[in-house]
Amino acid sequence: MFCNKTIQFILKNDKKERFFFAALQSEIGQYVKDLHFGDTSALDSIILVDKEGVHFKSTAVLKIFKHCGSISWLSYLTNWMLVSIRDFFYDTFVKKRYTIFGKSDTCMLSALNVRQRFFM
Repeated sequence: MFCNKTIQFILKNDKKERFFFAALQSEIGQYVKDLHFGDTSALDSIILVDKEGVHFKSTAVLKIFKHCGSISWLSYLTNWMLVSIRDFFYDTFVKKRYTIFGKSDTCMLSALNVRQRFFM
């Protein structure tokens, strides 16, 4: 999780350092899942907790992109779509992401300012 290309993208583009990270399997990740989603056995998605609430899958990604700026146009373009349609594309992409981008062999956690943004 911590070496995930999505996390690396967010770390690179989140200039105001708004986002912090936790693995879904971590204690805090389990707590958030249990608190907001009840049965979490099938939940394996990005989760964003912000002042507006808890968001997951495509909604979480779009909100993150909006704050990262680099492809915020995507959030405006797809925001009008039904969540179920966006989530369909999200799920399809997630299943094929390693085929498209491959897996990372390196990790960015060596820098102290990066390590401080992770809940372990």
